[in-house]
Amino acid sequence: MKIDLYYSPGSPPCRVVLLLGKALGLNFNLKSISVQAKENMTPEYLKINPQHCIPTIVDNGLILWESRAIITYLADRYGKDDSLYPKDLKKRALVDQRLYFDMGTLVSSMRQYFTKKILGSKLEADDITKLENAFELLDKFLEGEEWVAGSNITVADYAIVVNVSITEAFGSRGLDFDISKYHNVTRWFSNAKKTMVGFSEIEGKGIEESMKRIDALRAQRN
Repeated sequence: MKIDLYYSPGSPPCRVVLLLGKALGLNFNLKSISVQAKENMTPEYLKINPQHCIPTIVDNGLILWESRAIITYLADRYGKDDSLYPKDLKKRALVDQRLYFDMGTLVSSMRQYFTKKILGSKLEADDITKLENAFELLDKFLEGEEWVAGSNITVADYAIVVNVSITEAFGSRGLDFDISKYHNVTRWFSNAKKTMVGFSEIEGKGIEESMKRIDALRAQRN
């Protein structure tokens, strides 16, 4: 039985699940959901996910949303070994810490910074500092390490790589944040792009969708 995945290719959290699925050799039954068209607010979808967010999976009766919960579950259930999400408590704790850093620090600072840039709102010094601090921390995590939680690639790399990817894309769109000064991050990012199965395809399509939405928002603003 295939796993149903309710998703949108332009959604970074959805791309995290897609990338991890490729690594695990999973064949999702893809069900496209347009948040812009409010397809996530239909009675049918709300029965599945009353929080009406994407991604959401349905796997043999289990309904699960939140991308980080999904990827840890998938790695536990379908991984050929425990390298992606270690069973050793100390190793797993480090992976979890990186996942919480991604959610609570990196994504939070990105949202605060780029939402204002896209909408043309005034940036406060704190907005810039928080994003710079997040990347400085990530750079520190990668000092002397190949991957974000040590010597092996884990689910934390899949979560974080998509957010670094979108940050790089935003920077190339004139939104003024350059990741190249974070040398450990750029080294890791280059390696991740070559290592992760399907990265170019999944991220290429996703970034294109994201940039279309951003261009539309900026056009409305002007």
